[in-house]
Amino acid sequence: MNHMSSVPADNRISVVIIAQDDGIRISAAIKSCKPFADDIVVIDGGSKDNTIQVAESLGCRVFSNPWPGYAKQRMFGVDKAEFDWIFLIDTDEVVDAELLGDLLKVKETLHDPAKAYSVFRIGDFLGKWMNKGEYLVRLYNRRIYGITNSLVHEMPDVASSQIVNLDGVLWHYGFRSISDHMTRFNKYTDLEAETAFNKGKSFRITRLLLRPPARFVQKYFVQGLYRKGVAGFAVAVFWVMYEFLVCFKHYELTKRRKKLKIVDDGQTEQKGETSYVVQ
Repeated sequence: MNHMSSVPADNRISVVIIAQDDGIRISAAIKSCKPFADDIVVIDGGSKDNTIQVAESLGCRVFSNPWPGYAKQRMFGVDKAEFDWIFLIDTDEVVDAELLGDLLKVKETLHDPAKAYSVFRIGDFLGKWMNKGEYLVRLYNRRIYGITNSLVHEMPDVASSQIVNLDGVLWHYGFRSISDHMTRFNKYTDLEAETAFNKGKSFRITRLLLRPPARFVQKYFVQGLYRKGVAGFAVAVFWVMYEFLVCFKHYELTKRRKKLKIVDDGQTEQKGETSYVVQ
């Protein structure tokens, strides 16, 4: 790994990557981090391809841990890191030259562990980059901040007043195929609905009726995806589907809870209704 003589010992950075069956992409992610990383940890959830071999060949420390969920896997990786400054990156992301330059510059002055640093991530879809990206906290000090223990969208728990935006781009090569996209949408909407349900949020018909079309307007018109042709239209439509799926799955979980309560209370279900109890 990279060891810069001008960088104080306390400023050394551990890169943490959670991985599974992504031997094709992980190489580019690792190589883009090597110039600023003093330690790269890869946590593999049970790959059946060459992910582990690729990571080890590039000098990473690799640990296997059966998949426990996004947040717990990320936490496991942070615990295995050698240094307190943590940079999070996924197997399908790549640090660009400008972001690399800013990371190297910031690394020399990481004197305040309360500060955290966000990167601007842009994703691809059907061969086009969607220029409306998002800032995500990816560099932080584990002595000060932890990972939010959420089912999905796990991030370092940092107050916005402590976040510094870095220059450059984190390219997200997230698109594999429409089929793969649908598979992941199904998984993520499961987790979104479960999170809402576990927090005790009520299903609201107004959200079901208003949020999907509002999301389309936001993505297609406000964020300018109409400029991206078919790819942009597809992304906007997928976001509509995403919102519908979260709402319907939340509704399903709510109905299931009511059904189970009826059975637990010994009440008889109404004729024609289907029980959610698994025999």
